[in-house]
Amino acid sequence: MSAHHPDVERTDQLSPAEVAAVFRLAGAAGDADGAYPLSEHTALHLRHGGDRPAVHLLIRDGADIAGYAHVDTTDAVDGAAAELVVHPLRRRHGFGRALVTAAIAVATERDPAGRLRLWSHGDHPSASALALSLGFTRVRALWQMRRSLHTPVPEPVVADGVALRAFRPGADDEAWLSVNARAFAHHPEQGRWTHDDLRTRMAEPWFDPAGFLLAVNVADDALLGFHWTKVHGARDGHQHDALGEVYVLGVDPAAQGMGLGRTLTLAGLRHLREQGLSQVMLYVDEANHAATTLYTALGFARWATDVSYSRDR
Repeated sequence: MSAHHPDVERTDQLSPAEVAAVFRLAGAAGDADGAYPLSEHTALHLRHGGDRPAVHLLIRDGADIAGYAHVDTTDAVDGAAAELVVHPLRRRHGFGRALVTAAIAVATERDPAGRLRLWSHGDHPSASALALSLGFTRVRALWQMRRSLHTPVPEPVVADGVALRAFRPGADDEAWLSVNARAFAHHPEQGRWTHDDLRTRMAEPWFDPAGFLLAVNVADDALLGFHWTKVHGARDGHQHDALGEVYVLGVDPAAQGMGLGRTLTLAGLRHLREQGLSQVMLYVDEANHAATTLYTALGFARWATDVSYSRDR
């Protein structure tokens, strides 16, 4: 392997040792960049596998993994998607370009159009320069917003005929998946969640049904909306202060206009504050003006940006 022509190894299965090495690599890059380079979807796939096969691309530096790319080719609608990471000490050696070029080749095998979406977590200038130089176009931005929980959180106002309660694993799964699909019908990822996606997350150490809040119709317990909160750093092995998250917030389209988005957001923020947390974050699509307006009004401000680039051959 030369410095600017690194060998890229391709595999459909990583060993447990390789998975651990990829997470060490991602941790080193996240510490250096201030943004973790892998999405939750990719991290869960690395840990648990699942029903969505992926191609793993590796660049080795002796016994260490210095570069890694995860290529998911299962989306027939939007095309393949990839995320990659290069160790901070091995950058500017052509590793990133080699990984993206290999990912394009994988995508082209599955789709003659060669479509590929490439995520840059943290919107780093070097990632943007690489993507644009290889024919990608910036197509989507995802904001990370944050808010202090030390500032006042208003009391949520619950509409007449509506009650808030905690999610019941097993009993509420089907209803939640149905409402989630309707609430995120046009969302590229969230609206396609399956039973396996839900069960995988409920098996994670951070899952707490008490923080999975549902708005239901008092008359028949029909699910109207939900706010699934998450706590990072408390039980998930991350080495940082605990941080709350507005993990998923959704309202059934049939229940729009009842103020449930604001009500559920405030109820979740109060729940997180009761856990002793001082800060909360969320992710929201930059183009979702209704959501960004709501969160800004509730005291959130943009903290960081993840960017998706797209390429057609």
